[in-house]
Amino acid sequence: MVNQLVFIHGLESTAQGTKGQFFRQFFPQMIIEDYIGDFVTRMRKLKGLLSGSADLILVGSSFGGLMATQYAIENEDRVKKMILLAPALNLPEFRPPENTKLHLPVIIYHGTNDNIVDPYAVKTIALKYFSNLEHNFVDDDHSLHKTFPLINWKKLLIED
Repeated sequence: MVNQLVFIHGLESTAQGTKGQFFRQFFPQMIIEDYIGDFVTRMRKLKGLLSGSADLILVGSSFGGLMATQYAIENEDRVKKMILLAPALNLPEFRPPENTKLHLPVIIYHGTNDNIVDPYAVKTIALKYFSNLEHNFVDDDHSLHKTFPLINWKKLLIED
């Protein structure tokens, strides 16, 4: 079965942002859409796009990381892996599962100089709700300008 790759951009970004352009160039099969509106509206669109899909690898950036996580909570059997970039898990929209953890592989990259989403608060939350977590603090900002292009995306998205 071929993995279905999905990129979910952040709150103030678009599918045409730096990360979206990168993924469009190097992974043309990836689902890359624009999400607008509040959390509920964005989640409704995401659920519609992924309806009937399986073997999903979700890449979520900031608010998109929150969206990917919420989707995985509700559809863990359809998600193979998540890669979260400075995920905004500390927002009130996050509805974690009660008394259970997600077991799918989750890889987080979070800049220690992030002044938008507290990287240490997110790590605490991630440790509580992800049982198969690889957490990476990096010397970078919220957008991960330095780190993003250095990540071995081919290995994370295709070869694993």
